[in-house]
Amino acid sequence: MRRIARSFRVHPAVALLGPRQCGKTTLARLVAAREPVSTFFDLERDADLRRLENPEQTLGPLGGLVVVDETQHLPPLFRALRPIIDRAAGRTRFLLLGSVSPTIVKGVSESLAGRIGLVDLAGFDLGEIGPEADWRVLWERGGFPRSYLQPDAPASWEWRENFIQTFLERDLPATGENVPAAALRRFWSMTAHYHGQTWNAAEFARALGRGETLAKRYLDLLVGAFVVRALPPWFENLKKRQVRSPKVYVRDTGLLHALLGIPSLAALTGHPKVGASFEGFAIEQVCTALSVRDPCFWATHAGAELDLLVTRNGKRYGFEIKFSEAPRTTRSMRVAISDLRLERLFVVYPGEEGFALDSRIEAFPVGEIPKLPERPEFVTG
Repeated sequence: MRRIARSFRVHPAVALLGPRQCGKTTLARLVAAREPVSTFFDLERDADLRRLENPEQTLGPLGGLVVVDETQHLPPLFRALRPIIDRAAGRTRFLLLGSVSPTIVKGVSESLAGRIGLVDLAGFDLGEIGPEADWRVLWERGGFPRSYLQPDAPASWEWRENFIQTFLERDLPATGENVPAAALRRFWSMTAHYHGQTWNAAEFARALGRGETLAKRYLDLLVGAFVVRALPPWFENLKKRQVRSPKVYVRDTGLLHALLGIPSLAALTGHPKVGASFEGFAIEQVCTALSVRDPCFWATHAGAELDLLVTRNGKRYGFEIKFSEAPRTTRSMRVAISDLRLERLFVVYPGEEGFALDSRIEAFPVGEIPKLPERPEFVTG
């Protein structure tokens, strides 16, 4: 709710974006309950959808907070909202919820640029489950509330399997995307096996038996539906050959484990992808804690790399993720500090205590990530 409140201080409208079942509606109702005047529209209800067929007539007279849920069912709404927001300045605020559709971000950016703030929601994070909770459960089950809150691991696993099937067979087709569910499931599973690796369209195309254009379209669909992150590379003129393709991650580790067939924490710790899974988990937690909108990684063809690069208050900070109880400094870290002019580099690891590895390198426990915004270097003035 803090991120929504901060965005409303700047913009008359806020778009709350994320995959289905990640808690957007629950959060929006909590926000609305704190307002003296609020109106809620759910576009999965035929009655509300019909009411907003003429949005100017329905929304124009309203004041207070107006919440519109499942906006992907009515793409023309974004264009219609522009004059309504301008006329209602200072009288009405709009909270727009959307999922499973790349057209939402496009509609927002084209029609409401300068009038709307974007807030990403990905389910529970470390800050929300509290310091007393075991972060490993969140890592294993993922952040979807109905997955994380299940009474045991088998029930969580079953929920995630059903979510994947429903997402592919119902949610994506409902947005008008004509993609065979079986083909997209195979592509998503391939992405899980490439989790944390550089995207190679040619390899995916060969595995699918189709062209690179189709592979890129499938990737764009999953990125636009907030279930895959394509982490872009950072590159500048360093007189070094730098990697210029994105790295791909399944954003929710619970879904990642379901796609990889990893049913429990015990199975995960012995799996070959355990390090990559931990890396993706830590990256998502850091991005959420610091409200990072433009995360990237850095790598050279000579082998130097940095898992996550963040710019804050005009300075660069690096994050290297290590699934090790005793992380150490490496040559790659020192190259990254020098070449990228990093203010500080954090080595996120699964231990309990933070400690200095070097004058500008610090081992940082994954469970302490929610405390990052409190550190002086990340406090915005």
